[in-house]
Amino acid sequence: MHTHGTTGRPWGRWLAVAAVALPLLAGACAAVYVHKSFPALDGRTAAPGLRAPVQVRRDTADVTHIQASSPQDLWFGLGYVHAQERSWQLEFNRRLMHGRLSEVFGPATLETDKLMRALDIMGAARRQYAGLPAVAQEALQAYSRGIQRFHQGRTQSLPPEFLLLGVTPGEGEDAAWLPEDSVGWALMMALDMGGNWGQEFTRLSLARVLDTDRLWQALPPYPGEPPATSTDLVALYRGLGIYRAGEGAAPPQGASPGASAPAQASAAVPAPRALALLGDGARQWLEWSQALVRDAGTNEGKGSNNWVVAGERTASGKPLLANDPHLGLSAPAIWYYAALHSPEGTAADGTRIPAMEVVGATLPGLPFVVLGRTAGVAWGFTNTSPDVQDLYLEQIDPAHPRRYRTPEGWADFVVRTESIRVKGQPDVSVTLRATRHGPVLSDAQASHGRLIDLDRYVIALRWSALDADNQTVLAGLRLNHAQSVGGLFDALSDYHSPMQNVVAADVQGRIAFKAVGRVPVRDAANDLRGVAPAPGWDARYDWQGWVPYAETPQGDGAGRGWIATANQRVAPEGYPHFLTQDWALPYRYDRIAQQLGAAAVHDMAGMQRLQGDVVSLATVRLLPYLQRALKGHPHPLAADAAAQLRGFDGAMRADRAAPLVFAAWVDELARGTLGARIGAERFSATYGKRDYRAGLEGILERGDAWWCQPVTCERQAADAAGRALDRLQAAQGAEPARWQWGRAHAAVSTHRPFSNVPALARFFEVRVPSPGDAYTVNVGQYDAGNASGPFVNRHAASLRAIYDLADLEASRFIYQTGQSGLVFSPRYRDMRGEWAGGGYRPLQLRPARWAHALTLVP
Repeated sequence: MHTHGTTGRPWGRWLAVAAVALPLLAGACAAVYVHKSFPALDGRTAAPGLRAPVQVRRDTADVTHIQASSPQDLWFGLGYVHAQERSWQLEFNRRLMHGRLSEVFGPATLETDKLMRALDIMGAARRQYAGLPAVAQEALQAYSRGIQRFHQGRTQSLPPEFLLLGVTPGEGEDAAWLPEDSVGWALMMALDMGGNWGQEFTRLSLARVLDTDRLWQALPPYPGEPPATSTDLVALYRGLGIYRAGEGAAPPQGASPGASAPAQASAAVPAPRALALLGDGARQWLEWSQALVRDAGTNEGKGSNNWVVAGERTASGKPLLANDPHLGLSAPAIWYYAALHSPEGTAADGTRIPAMEVVGATLPGLPFVVLGRTAGVAWGFTNTSPDVQDLYLEQIDPAHPRRYRTPEGWADFVVRTESIRVKGQPDVSVTLRATRHGPVLSDAQASHGRLIDLDRYVIALRWSALDADNQTVLAGLRLNHAQSVGGLFDALSDYHSPMQNVVAADVQGRIAFKAVGRVPVRDAANDLRGVAPAPGWDARYDWQGWVPYAETPQGDGAGRGWIATANQRVAPEGYPHFLTQDWALPYRYDRIAQQLGAAAVHDMAGMQRLQGDVVSLATVRLLPYLQRALKGHPHPLAADAAAQLRGFDGAMRADRAAPLVFAAWVDELARGTLGARIGAERFSATYGKRDYRAGLEGILERGDAWWCQPVTCERQAADAAGRALDRLQAAQGAEPARWQWGRAHAAVSTHRPFSNVPALARFFEVRVPSPGDAYTVNVGQYDAGNASGPFVNRHAASLRAIYDLADLEASRFIYQTGQSGLVFSPRYRDMRGEWAGGGYRPLQLRPARWAHALTLVP
């Protein structure tokens, strides 16, 4: 016993020491890793490839200023900084547009990869890059070299996303970022903001179960306008026999080469190991991928605000300009704020490159400021959302299925085979087709096979952004040299896609608006006008050219002293060209116009208040129906809920219960009326970002018995109120006075992929309670069809900026996360409180002092 005790005690002591030491050692290692993952912000760093030293300084607002002695070194420096701060964002975006997510995430992302390959994003990018002038290619090359040089000489540890997923930057490619990748990312922005093919497909789907008049009731045209087409869509599509028999069953075998079988098989394949170890992230990632494919080509909820006030209406006597683009919230943010400084230079071919002195929002992946100002001019964008995507029904030759019908007879599909590497399973071979119009979406979107007979028809896409003459990147580069309103719109004459409403103001006091970008001209005989899929073999539906740049909508604010756009119809009465029918409902614009018109004189503080305005005119319109529904309602919480609505003016404040009661009620009402009539499957496939608000307004205001059957519309409203109160009681308790909109409506900046991994989401996501709804100036758009968070704010002001042309150094900005893309950094989420609370940071070209100073040396 004694001997045993003597030998046992040392082992016991060692185990005790180890129990304490190992966690300390692990913690120390983690601390070292975290520290090494931070970028160098001060000192000197070698960056071979530069012609001369480059100064990289961060000001007290955390805006990064890059000072170079040549434009080439400036573009190199911006690429280097983007790689420093946003390397995972660049890597993920590169894989997304290349259709190579499945190499990392396995079969969960196969549908996304197939869509990117079908659209041939990178093929189009390479063709467009080849058509750029040499000076633009040189800029993209310098930017790419900066990213590559950072990785080649990196002393900074890779962010944790790379380590957890076993990925290296640029894996499988020649470089972490190639020059044509920048063109590809510009195309991805066009895909995100310039789509409407989803709206066309929705009309095709609803025409299966509604007559044409009721289709237009469910999806009404813009207020005050008739439907853009008088064609009986139901008769057209039934006459063609496009729908498959037994709709709702699995797609027929062999209906779409490479589209159905691999997609169905993928669900049974084990999830990527990294995600499987961390919970049910693979399932959620699969849902994200399927939603991306389903919602591609949809511009619902994708809007922005901008306005400019002439000096005659401002306290300073010079213009004020404001902009807040509404995009999906992400962590890190889509934007990175930088100031670019360089003297005049010369391109390799001798082309003069003007000096650059510009500050604002850059997109990691592109070597220029997208939204911002120079010393002479400021500008802001919103989405015009013209119809630049048309779907075509391509009839398949029954005798030779590799051919389709054209105006001249049968023609062969252009066919290519793509091999997609999939982690955890063999490569997947996908056969993709194209027609004279463009890519066959039916080869990548499974929803087509559930609706139409793919043995007889497929759907192809004509999309302007894919054209080889798209030189949007060139316009972005030229934009950064502008010093006046006239110079700015001259630079934007090269802009192609997606079309944007640009407001601008310069220090001379001029203000202007112009829609910039390409919009197709449609034949006068085109009776469908792009609002629904057209027979691809009928030449009258082919595009006839482009609206000339000089003829796009424009104005100078004369008469009112201000200009505003909020995705409403911008074409004036009598405008000769058809742009689209699918403008956003004008509630945000109406509120902006109301507020701008109410004050005789405006100042910067007023601009900030207007950007933070949360009055929803759409809520005001339907609120009386909810109030009547609650009056005398038998639900035990009805009286208390009604009390919360007393004095409610439609202000969707985060700390109030009334906005939550309204949002839950209007959601339940849409489900009980529209959902019941078009069917659960169609409703779930189309509801969410599309909230059917205009259709619901019409139903209630008409007291439409057909949509409200089998009861009255009053009963539908009351039943919806009861269901809403049940939901809210389960979610936030039995005291309506304690309910809060902000708790249900948190603004969530999602991280890819770790928002889909429950164990990691709370670290990588950025959350903050938020006000607003889809129709407030301070927008807070939510996806009511998302069962896991129906009121979560996922689409909001991705930045806010205000410019005073009397003193441009007094300009201000904010966005919802922080400059750093490194989750451990205190700069990862340090702007969220200011963003949610209506705060701003200075946006200066010449700040008084620097917080950090780094020199990149050749």
